[in-house]
Amino acid sequence: QVQLVESGGGSVQAGGSLKLSCVASGVTVSGYCMAWFRQAPGKEREGIAYIDSLRGTTYVDSMKGRFTISRDNAKNTLYLQMASLVPEDSAMYYCAAEITSRCHRSSWSRNRTYTHWGQGTQVAVSS
Repeated sequence: QVQLVESGGGSVQAGGSLKLSCVASGVTVSGYCMAWFRQAPGKEREGIAYIDSLRGTTYVDSMKGRFTISRDNAKNTLYLQMASLVPEDSAMYYCAAEITSRCHRSSWSRNRTYTHWGQGTQVAVSS
């Protein structure tokens, strides 16, 4: 059974940084594409960063230069380093995974691309 467990969320002041982690079990992440999504209250869940099995990355434009997605296959873990946080970054953050053969970069930010999801970790940024 595939499980994704996020951690690292919390409360931080604007301008601060956080590093989120997503530990996978029941799956070897090296064979998966993975992504980070977030959902703010009253808004749809949106894809913000993606990494494929070869560590190629893609970001939503507004995240470029502030967020960095990475993976450690030996630890079966996905990361999201977030810097220069602003209140608008406050949301529940989710990691997602899909087997590489079913991944398409053109659809990386769509919720339905991914079969496996974590339960989320909350990030709150105060001004």
